[in-house]
Amino acid sequence: MTKKEESAMKRALKLEAEKARVEQMCEYEKEYGVYSYICGIDEAGRGPLAGPVVAGAVILPKDCRILYINDSKKLSEKRRNELFDIIKEEAVTYGIGIIDAARIDEINILQATYEAMRSAINNLNPSPDILLNDAVTIPKVDIKQVPIIKGDAKSISIAAASVLAKVTRDRIMEEYDKKYPEYGFAKHKGYGTKQHIQALEQFGASPIHRRTFITKFVP
Repeated sequence: MTKKEESAMKRALKLEAEKARVEQMCEYEKEYGVYSYICGIDEAGRGPLAGPVVAGAVILPKDCRILYINDSKKLSEKRRNELFDIIKEEAVTYGIGIIDAARIDEINILQATYEAMRSAINNLNPSPDILLNDAVTIPKVDIKQVPIIKGDAKSISIAAASVLAKVTRDRIMEEYDKKYPEYGFAKHKGYGTKQHIQALEQFGASPIHRRTFITKFVP
């Protein structure tokens, strides 16, 4: 076997393995097959010191297979951006919920996350019959919910929501970087990196910082 043939075989084996992994994510949802519209929900941005928390909600067709979809944290930025467009194109419907830093400070990050998720759900048309959530049960929602630990690695719908939330939030932070370049938001997306903390100590808080998160660094 030539090196070219060997390389082609390896690529083919990797592709088959990826198809099997995605099929397993779809298989996980067959338990809920009696429901017409299965919605995956996930969030991005609970931990950063700045910027919004963003939730994604996605209903995919039941026969949908999107290769390389996964928990957004396990994907490269390039792959997430590619999947972002594919998910939006393939979805029956999708919704995004965005809650800003001021609201996070007002009601706390957990309640803000729930609020973002409810907003994302309200943006869906048609409405879902069941919600598959990444590890949480959302209060004040009348739709049946199934909290799934590490759901973004098990369910294709939750993984899709994870990608939509992450890419949307990253792009918001890149826009904020243009407005507040001294903090380096495009690089760290608001997380508490050494660079970010040094900028906080030097420049103080920006309008998009979560005041309740930065009391150790800014008086």
